[in-house]
Amino acid sequence: MRNLPNILSISRLVATVAVFILILVNQPWAFLVATVLFFLASVTDYLDGYLARRFKVVSSLGVFLDLTADKVFVAAVLIALVQLNLVPAWVTFIIITREFMVSGLRSIAAAKGKVIPAGIWGKQKTFITLVALGALLLAKGLGAHMLSLFPLILTFNSQTVNAAEILLLVADGLIVVATIWTILSGVEYLIGGWPLLRSSDERAQ
Repeated sequence: MRNLPNILSISRLVATVAVFILILVNQPWAFLVATVLFFLASVTDYLDGYLARRFKVVSSLGVFLDLTADKVFVAAVLIALVQLNLVPAWVTFIIITREFMVSGLRSIAAAKGKVIPAGIWGKQKTFITLVALGALLLAKGLGAHMLSLFPLILTFNSQTVNAAEILLLVADGLIVVATIWTILSGVEYLIGGWPLLRSSDERAQ
């Protein structure tokens, strides 16, 4: 039980590779399998943190694996979707840049013996991003391709108004929302970490 959180984090890294490859296959069946793996990996994201707190087995290795798995998981899916032109590059750039910025701020805080807690915007951003990507994978698995924001196709007719196409459009809309939340959460972290950055500057002078 002590190593279970670490095992779950490692399994998420393995699932990331599988989901990445399946997306690049670019076939409905592959997207459906990727959706299942994506859902299971997202669940382990919650479980490993819960188990670590529940049984008080938090370790440096566990924290490293958890944070690494989280960032690689989302980044890999986004990069694969950019390759297929299903998500614009600017969205991926914003989301990944925010992760680098937050990691940098947390490193500075850790060096000073402080912790920058996850803010409400960050928690909502994570949830919205996972829902958006999961919905996008499922929509593509169901064969959607005629109603989307990326690329922009908004022709509503008897062929496009169905569950799969509407799901794809909703997923694209959620990706836009997730991007906005990513920016807001980045600003939230920057405001929270600004005193640490200023204290470093003052000492340097």
